[in-house]
Amino acid sequence: MKKLTLAALIIGGFAAQAQAQSNVTIYGIADAGIVAERGGAAGNVTKVTSGVGSASRLGFKGVEDLGNGLSALFTIESGVKIDTGDQDTAGVFAQRQAFVGLKSKEAGQITLGRQYTMLYNALSQVADPFGAGYAGSAKNLFPTGGVNTRLSNAIVYNSPVFEGFSVDALYGMGEQAGDTTAGRQFGLGVNYSNGPLNVRLVHNNKNNDVAAVGVTPAVRKDLAKNTLLAANYDFGVAKAYFGYERDKGAGSAPLPVANAFGYAVAPKSSADSDEWLLGVGVPMGGGTLVASFIKKNDKQNDQDANQYAIGYLYALSKRTTLYTAIAKIKNKNGAGYTVGNNTEPGSGDKAFDLGIRHAF
Repeated sequence: MKKLTLAALIIGGFAAQAQAQSNVTIYGIADAGIVAERGGAAGNVTKVTSGVGSASRLGFKGVEDLGNGLSALFTIESGVKIDTGDQDTAGVFAQRQAFVGLKSKEAGQITLGRQYTMLYNALSQVADPFGAGYAGSAKNLFPTGGVNTRLSNAIVYNSPVFEGFSVDALYGMGEQAGDTTAGRQFGLGVNYSNGPLNVRLVHNNKNNDVAAVGVTPAVRKDLAKNTLLAANYDFGVAKAYFGYERDKGAGSAPLPVANAFGYAVAPKSSADSDEWLLGVGVPMGGGTLVASFIKKNDKQNDQDANQYAIGYLYALSKRTTLYTAIAKIKNKNGAGYTVGNNTEPGSGDKAFDLGIRHAF
């Protein structure tokens, strides 16, 4: 008993010292809803699922003041499934975010670890009225989700804001022995925010090569390039949203689901495509009515698609929101895009959501 008491005092002392030196916050999101999906080859699906609007998560973040305007920071964030209690990725604790870095009021912020790409942030935070969630998620047709959502082994720099302008830069190490370019990824973003106007222009460049013996880097030029212009403007009575993305190169626009509709000839991913988004958010009845139209233009295979979506988000408080949304995709010429949500790619060309989201 004495040994246990001594150990508890030592651990408690370290915890007290850490608390005195830094500010650590536990935070998270619990999001679950009823989802009805229709139109897929496997048949209709109705389920209770997690992360419909925002992926459910548990996170830890901290900031330590180092003096002279300099601070250290960290974030460790794990995804959880509210419907089952499982981890989002089995056996991986912090698959969402895990980074550490320094922040200066004058020089900006630099962080190292697993982090969001600027491409995903621009789409979810600026262009999409659904915030890349619910049935109307722009990720259903924009290839900004999936591998372009987060990047491991990344170095990210965020500049200070000057006259509304700021710059972001990202570099992800490929970490493949014998080749410094295979698997590497970089991005650059220019941002402007002034009152009701928000604009971001982002470019992402990913090398999909895998290092191989006898193949020189000069021979392999398998690059996926994505460029996104995202904007919104708040008129007061309504908020308008806009997004345009240009995708070029193998792997620039992978299909979320290989062949959801059971076609005899499976849909093809495109190495030359673009997407347009027009959206709106209207304050209404204590909540917000959101709607969007997205057009996918496949210039390589002519497998185009359009998405129509509408939803309503009702805030019970600053932390708790009830939501409902419905969306439909019209696939053309054998295209195979599906209506998913924030965490799932979906199984058919129509979906309906009804759920609750709580942030803490």
